[in-house]
This record gives sequence, C-alpha cells and structure tokens, in this order.
Amino acid sequence: MADMDMNQYMGAFLDEAGDNLAHLNELLLSAEQNQSDMDIINEIFRVAHTFKGMSATMGFQTMATLTHSMEDLLGLVRSGTLRLTSDDVDVLFKCLDTLTAMVDSIRRGGADQDVPSDELIGILHARRDNPNEEPVSEKALSIAGDGVPATGQVPGDAGDYIANLTDQERDWITSANDAGMQVYELKVTLDESCMLRAARAFMVVTAVGDNGDIIKSEPSVEDLEKEAFERTFVLYVASSNPIETFTEQILKIGEVAEVTAAEINLPEETAQAGASPAGASQTQEKGAAEAGPKAPKEATKQMQTADHKQQGHQVGSRTVRVDIGRLDKLMNLVGELVIGRARIERLVQESRLKAFQEPLSQLGRISGDIQELVTKLRMVPVSMVFDRLPRLVRDLSRQMGKDIQLMVEGAETELDRTVIDEIGDPMVHILRNSLDHGIESPDERERAGKPRQGTITVAAYQEGNGVIIEVRDDGAGVDTEKVKRKALERDLITHEQAAVMTENEAVQLVMLPGFSTNDSITEISGRGVGTDAVKNKVESLGGQFMMYSKFGGGTRVVIRLPLTLAIVLALLIKVGDETYAVSLENVEETLLVHKKDIKYVHGTPVTTVRGEILPLSDLSAIIGTPGERPDVDENPVVVVRVGRDRSRVGFMVDAFVGQQEIVIKPLGKLLLKVKGIAGATILGDGNVALILDAASL
Repeated sequence: MADMDMNQYMGAFLDEAGDNLAHLNELLLSAEQNQSDMDIINEIFRVAHTFKGMSATMGFQTMATLTHSMEDLLGLVRSGTLRLTSDDVDVLFKCLDTLTAMVDSIRRGGADQDVPSDELIGILHARRDNPNEEPVSEKALSIAGDGVPATGQVPGDAGDYIANLTDQERDWITSANDAGMQVYELKVTLDESCMLRAARAFMVVTAVGDNGDIIKSEPSVEDLEKEAFERTFVLYVASSNPIETFTEQILKIGEVAEVTAAEINLPEETAQAGASPAGASQTQEKGAAEAGPKAPKEATKQMQTADHKQQGHQVGSRTVRVDIGRLDKLMNLVGELVIGRARIERLVQESRLKAFQEPLSQLGRISGDIQELVTKLRMVPVSMVFDRLPRLVRDLSRQMGKDIQLMVEGAETELDRTVIDEIGDPMVHILRNSLDHGIESPDERERAGKPRQGTITVAAYQEGNGVIIEVRDDGAGVDTEKVKRKALERDLITHEQAAVMTENEAVQLVMLPGFSTNDSITEISGRGVGTDAVKNKVESLGGQFMMYSKFGGGTRVVIRLPLTLAIVLALLIKVGDETYAVSLENVEETLLVHKKDIKYVHGTPVTTVRGEILPLSDLSAIIGTPGERPDVDENPVVVVRVGRDRSRVGFMVDAFVGQQEIVIKPLGKLLLKVKGIAGATILGDGNVALILDAASL
C-alpha cells in the first residue's frame, strides 16, 4: 500500500489495534479460567483473525505473521487436536505483549519488525507441529526478555525524535529559545515491577508540566493514558528552570527507575530541516520515594457528542477526544459561575427586590444544569482501574503458587477522572496485600477446611454523594496477636495497651507508618510500605479508609471517596468571627445541646443522643480562635463520622450559617500540609472561608 494510503488510515488502525489488544487480554484471562469453553476460544480466534487482516492490509507483515501463528495454535484447540494449558496461555500472553510492543513501535514512527518475534513464532510452530507434547513453561517464560525488546528501550536515539518534530513544534522550540527558555528531552524509564504504568506516566507528566511547558510526548499523551508503551517514554519541555529541576522532581515519583535528560538545540541553519539535538545528557538512577500525584493537564477523556464523522472507510464511534485540561478550565469557570450566583442571591436577599427573584431562579436552574453536565463529562467508570486488576492477580498468583479467583462488581460505577487517576496505585497496594498476606496457599486452605481456590472480590457502588470501593478476601485475616507482638517490639504500644486492646483496635495498627508483619522482604510486599500509604492517599482525596479483619475469616478493606473534588455541598458554620465550611459528606446531623446535658468523663465533655454517648470537642479551642467561648445555654453541635471505624464526634461551634454549594480552592504549596484544613472557598459575600477536614481534626 502506498505511503499516502497508510498515513490516511494509520490513526484508525492504531485506535482499532489498541481496542483489539485490550479485548484479547480480557479473553485470554477468561480462557485460562474456562479452558474448555469453545465460545471463548472462537472469540479469541475471531479477534486475532481480524487483527491479522488489519495488519496485513496496512503492510505490517511481521505483525501479521505472528498473529497467523497464534491462529494456527488456536485452530488446533478449536478442532480438538490440542488441549489448551496454562503454559499455552502464557505463550499467548507473550504474543499479546509482543504485538503491543509492535503497535507501540509503529506509534513512535518505527516499524513492527523493530520488535523481535522469531523465537516466539518458533515456539508457536513447535507446539503446532507437536500438539501431543506438553509445552515447556520455562521456555515460554523466557520469551519476555528475548521476544520483546528490553523493557525501557525505545528504538532510535534522541535525534530520531527531534527529526520527527513538526514545523509547528520546531517553531515552539525556537520561540522558547527566543524567550530565554531552554528545551529539554526527558527520557523516563519505569521499574520493571510497575503494574500501573499509565498512572506513573501521568504523575511524571504532571510534575514536568508544573515546571515547564510540554511541547511533545513520545508516545502521545493518549497512548500514555492507554498504557500503550513499554517502560520508557520521552517528554520535550521548554522551561527557564535548570535541567536538574526535572530530574529531581521525576525521581521523587515512585517506581521510576531512571531519568535521562538532555538539552535540545536547533541550529538556525538546520532548524527547519530536522536538526538533531545537541547537548550533553545526564543520567540519574532512582533514589527517592513517592510524591503525591495530580491529574495531568494534558490527559485526554472521551465524552459523548452528537457529531459523527467518517474517516476513510472507518465507521467511528459517537465520541470526540478532549484535552482534560480544557475540562479542568471549564470546571473552574463553572466554579466561578457558582460563586457569582451565590453573590447575586445574597445581594437580592439584602435588597429585597422581588423583580429579580424569577430571573434569578431561572439562572440558578441553568447554572445548576451546566454544573451537573460538566461534572458528568468528567466522570469515568472505575473499570479504567478495575480492568487492569485481573492480569495483575493472574500473574502474581502464578508467581506465588496460589490459586486465586478475582470477582469484580460494579465496574460501571463512575468517579471524577481526577479521583480515578489517583486511586490506581492504592488499589494495587491493597490487592498485593490480599495476594501476599491474605490468601493462603492451596494446601494451607485445605488444612483449614477451606476451598483450595481463594477468592478476592473488588466491588464499587455509589452511596449518597460518594462512592464505596471494597476489597474483600476469604484468606487468613490479620493475626492480631502477631500484630501486637510486632508493635511491642517496635515500641509502638505499651504492654498495658496491648492487654486491653480489642481485636479491631489491633487490626488498625497495621496502618501505622512502616509497619509490616512480614519477617522478610519479598517482591510482593513486606517493605513496610503499603497500607499507611493507601490511607494517606485516600484521605488526601477527601476520602476515608477503613479496614476490618477476622483471624482465619478474611479481610475487608473499605474506601469511601467523593464523587468529585471540585464542587461540593457544605455546611457553613461560625466559630468566633470567622465562617468555616464542612463537607456534608462527613456531616451526620446538627444538634442544639443544652448546657445542663453536657457531662464530663475523664475530663472529656460528652452528651447523650438517643441513648448513645457522643464525645464533644470545642472547635474554637482546636482551631485556636482568639478570645473565650461565650457562655450560652445551648451549644450548636455538628456531628460528624470520621476515622477508620466511622466513630461519631460532635464539634461545638458558635452558630450554624446554612448549606451552600462551595468551590474547593487549593491553598497552595506553602499551606498544603496544614492539618485540619482541606482548602478554601469564596462565599457569596466575597469573603474567603476555610474548608475544614473533619477527619484530621
């Protein structure tokens, strides 16, 4: 096919190839669990056949040859000549990884033959020609290093990437140089053990974008989002910051193995002709731990649209890709609209102009609809995270010699894209703990009277204005006596505390920083990181993390997350002369407690509400409001549920102001770590109110 034709259909081919490879991954996981299900085998054969036809049509013969060899193996299974084994599935997974690498190479301007596949094709042919012989698992497992280019390697050198820059991108580089900025090439390589490459890539994109202007990404940001890359990707950034700023920031991100940075210079005489970059490069090895990620500005999202265009003969879906940065800006504008509406409402109330009430009510409905629509545009299903978990469970359970079934429920539940980007790593940590600490080996489970196959259930569902994500396993549970012994060894608790500690209280000890019950470090866990990192991440998102376990009966982890991080419904309260906001997600009820109903237990004020003891805290004393609380007969109290066990606490305040939709504004880097404060908002009167973090208070 002529180059013109290939270029015309290349975008459609790459998009469809990505969808087919993702579908093959799901089907192979199903085939391994149901090796005699011919419907699944037939579907795998159909998808592989479609992929082969697409590849051959585009002129990618190496890719087509590998897929044809897969068809040969699958054809024998369909005819009953060959019985599919787990080792066969291993080989097919290696084929899938190799095809993904080929597509990735094509996206970067390379070719499918850049990715070695001869040895893999040889193994497929040997299995085809000798169907009665058992496959050699060691040979299959060795393919990862031989059949696919060493993970992290990107074909070509820096000059190849600069040679592929468009005229527009070259103009940007020239403009950046004219403005006194330098352009850097940042080649980032992730750890081999990194399970969520897309999440780590976005953390890197965010860190780089915070310190400069990203000109180009190889592969594209869309491909980074789809994990359509191996371990290495390249960013080109223009900045007035020194090159060390970027290497230091990137190396602070977890699971980054290496960063290579080089200055990019385009000599005037060759700037328009594809000059190679000049400048010494520097390489730094990974040396620091995690930093909190943000939603990258250049990430993309699919949203519904009524427009429909056909490219060539491709029948496209009714979607359009939109830069998430634009949606962020739109959400900020909606936030300003909410603030402006609140100010107008306040002015109308104060002036008592009845003529404004009807148009103001109409404005409120319209702005409310816009807000709801923009919020929905940013919502994506949690399947973006959940779909990656079956392969993780499959690979790790085989590595550990365990038989584990993963059940997924509620994958269609939606969350804000920002929350989705942040929750991927915590989910991997929780799942790894269930795999390593929770589920026992088949022999141990049999001795305990359990089925040899363990079960991990990941479920998501909406509850009120939030989403609950649960991870349950039927494993060994937490050995609370062992936990207490470890805590005593590390002087985290006293012997007196250990003696009176309940089982649930002992379970919560595993969330202390650096705590681990593993006696040795493994590749899966036991490094003293995990549960506390998950808890901190969830709470940084305005959520709550809870853990329940019964020794011998399994463990249940519950994560409660807000639907969105941008606009929330809040209760406004007065403490002293200041107005504060508390998210209604945490507020259970409000009370007026009479002075005579307040008692003291060990110096702590409490009251009784419907037969239950409610501890009270003076919010004025916690915040440090100047002056003394006035002596009143009735105290306004805000009752919140906080902490791992959702315990109730009543905060005594000076007055209730009312409910209001608020736009959460970050406080900036200097005030980011202030305990008890989650952000700020602008009220209807134009004043700023701090948003209280009930959990940390």
